[in-house]
Amino acid sequence: MSDKHLSSQFDADLNLVSSKVLEMGGLVESQIVHAMQALNAFDTEIADQVITNEERVNTMEIEIDEECSNIIARRQPAARDLRLLLAISKTITNLERAGDEAEKIAKRLKRLTEDGAARTVNIAEIKVSGEMAVSILRRALDAFARLDTVAAAQIVRDDKAIDEEFRAFVRKLVTYMMEDPRTISAGLEFLFIAKAIERIGDHAKNIAEFIIYIVKGTDVRHKSRDALEREALS
Repeated sequence: MSDKHLSSQFDADLNLVSSKVLEMGGLVESQIVHAMQALNAFDTEIADQVITNEERVNTMEIEIDEECSNIIARRQPAARDLRLLLAISKTITNLERAGDEAEKIAKRLKRLTEDGAARTVNIAEIKVSGEMAVSILRRALDAFARLDTVAAAQIVRDDKAIDEEFRAFVRKLVTYMMEDPRTISAGLEFLFIAKAIERIGDHAKNIAEFIIYIVKGTDVRHKSRDALEREALS
């Protein structure tokens, strides 16, 4: 087999595994959208669908990770190709964990509904941060498909807004619980939901950082936003 043929097959392998990442990402995005729909409507049937579909996300993570390992063993890639495969392995871990957070939202919503406490707290900030989390994950997947470091840097900046919504909700929640101790039980459930949404944003941010790693060859995890942006735009 010629070197050109080998190279073409390798490219096909990389394209296939990359497309599977985007497929998994689409499933996780759908899970988060449905979890937020369940929360907005206090709909336990939608919540049940989210919980059931989590197994599909877990299965895809295992399959893609195995394919990455097989490609590395067969092709022994170097430089950017190796970075791509390593980043894919980390990306699907973050996608699976984002899917876990969607499942947590669904389970907490079911518990609130069963206890009859679902409407005792104003959750406007949770709804806003949920919409932001869906958007930021969608954009992270789009940036991954295009290996767009400029878009990746913007995603890292935008994750800060989700953190701010979370903090605003926590402050309001504390006030609710101090004024009316009867809201404490429901308030804690909503706190866990808000934290799950914040973590979804964190996972999207992590994916954005892996994009910069693939393209630039620099690990930007734990760097300041300014330093990360300089690396992404250099």
